[in-house]
Amino acid sequence: MGERPVITRHDDEVLVASVGDVELFTYVHRPSTPAFEGPKPYLHPVRTLAGDVVTAFRPHDHRWHKGVQMTATDVSGENFWGGNTYLRDQGYVALPNVGSMRHDEFTSTDSGFEETLSWFTEAGENWVRESRSVTVRDVEDDAWTLEFATTLENLRSEPLVFGSPTTNGRELAGYTGFFWRGPRSFTEGTVITADGGSGQEMMGKAARWLAFVGQHDEVDRSSTLLFIDHPENKNTHWFVRSTPFAAVNPSFAFFDTVEVAAGESLSLRYRLVVATGEWDREHLESYVETHPW
Repeated sequence: MGERPVITRHDDEVLVASVGDVELFTYVHRPSTPAFEGPKPYLHPVRTLAGDVVTAFRPHDHRWHKGVQMTATDVSGENFWGGNTYLRDQGYVALPNVGSMRHDEFTSTDSGFEETLSWFTEAGENWVRESRSVTVRDVEDDAWTLEFATTLENLRSEPLVFGSPTTNGRELAGYTGFFWRGPRSFTEGTVITADGGSGQEMMGKAARWLAFVGQHDEVDRSSTLLFIDHPENKNTHWFVRSTPFAAVNPSFAFFDTVEVAAGESLSLRYRLVVATGEWDREHLESYVETHPW
């Protein structure tokens, strides 16, 4: 296909990127999100080039799941994920610690945008300055790629400690960071990973890439989401579920906390390939090999 993406809508609340007559994604940068759900920008809907939606929005089981988001479950005790907070030996508890991420500024690029954001605690303290970029690349006949990069700068005078429910004692629930929630119809979808891995057995495992294949309601099609971890990301472990719902997160603090000193930054980078149809292992391995970082 080779068409260039264009921004077809940009207002005070959303930005829409399109290729031809297909809206690839809507980026909601000033959402009307309830405070308990951790207000933050998100991408939804995200579509294949066939026009099929591959994200879920505010599902009944986890209202704070919204398409594709960059977020964090535990930042020195603050919850930027939304919802309840997992406490060791207590379980999930509603606490006055649900922060928000506020859009500051956009800069347009040839194939996407750059954005600056501020992370505020529920008490109103600005702890993080984030610089992120969202780029559409590798637009082909049956797939396109969302490249997401972020740098999180610690604005406090003391270290920020990033963790997850698992670092707080919950087994195999190390979700934090770049997170995708799939449509309800993707439940019991197929998980395929690098080096021969597959299935929900990949929960908490490391791999260079992970793919999720799901089926759509209403149309006779499947879609494939291929998540590719950047080689410089450190200590990535996959949070992945195909049941009771579809979700993928290359977590940067699954088993171990990550400390960012005062004035220092943490940088992360991912690619999400959004493909029409069911890609098998051979197709996935070929794609990754021919589209290196």
